Amino acid sequence: MERVELGAYLRSRREKLKPADVGLITAGRRRTPGLRRDEVALLANMSTDYYERIEQARGPRPSATTLGAIARALRLTPDERDHIYLLAGQTPPQANIDSRYAEPGLMCILDALAPTVPALVCDNLYTILAQNPLNVALLGPLAVTEGRNGNFLWRWFTDPEWRSRYLAEGHEPLGRHYVADLRATVARRGQDAFARRFVSALCTRSAEFRRIWERRDVAVRKSVRKVILHPEVGRLDLECDAVVSPPSGQRLVLFRPQPGTGTAERLEMLGVVGTEIFARDPAATTADRPRESSVT
Repeated sequence: MERVELGAYLRSRREKLKPADVGLITAGRRRTPGLRRDEVALLANMSTDYYERIEQARGPRPSATTLGAIARALRLTPDERDHIYLLAGQTPPQANIDSRYAEPGLMCILDALAPTVPALVCDNLYTILAQNPLNVALLGPLAVTEGRNGNFLWRWFTDPEWRSRYLAEGHEPLGRHYVADLRATVARRGQDAFARRFVSALCTRSAEFRRIWERRDVAVRKSVRKVILHPEVGRLDLECDAVVSPPSGQRLVLFRPQPGTGTAERLEMLGVVGTEIFARDPAATTADRPRESSVT
């Protein structure tokens, strides 16, 4: 591992970014160029101290998951991302193989939406690749969550406590909607062992998923309504739209407030208080734990 070079490279990338480039709003003049270390840590969902130790070449070797989170935070290109993996002594993700790396173009849109619209980027198996801060405040830090818990469908069918934040009356229709879309995705991916192992694991783990999967419904995801019961701001009536990127099949998912429900005002409140909900204690962050495959 080349600690000094890795730290210097991260600092050079950090200093090239402006807060507006990553969807952050700041007031007044700044004494130094680029992002601050605490802003990078916020975007990567890790403690400021942990990120500082990496950049100052005095921390442990970062895990592949940590490097991926930093690459997303710094908006690195695939080549730049692979470079920091190599400097850290890690193997770069394989190109186009479910690498949990969001397309730069989708990240640009995600940043532009950050102040007012919760949004995320996921792959077509529902693994969360990136979230803007308002989406983290809405759903929690899924993009840096280890293993299968970073996959929305896995959490939906295996974690009742997590799913309880959605209105109970919507559980069955939403579950059918997700599974019908997943069946269409698996068919498009053909003889993809990765996708088929994911389905098999869900069938084994969740009787509910297995029951719905056996219905053999197919419907490509478009727009869907959801009601989220948020612990800080209450009921949120949302219209969720998915915009698909043809090259990769990755999806930009927007959470729009339904008119006349008061949701727009509550989302504005969430933008003020929501990011404080998720503590970034270095002992609690998932970003530097050993990684498990996201869906296998």
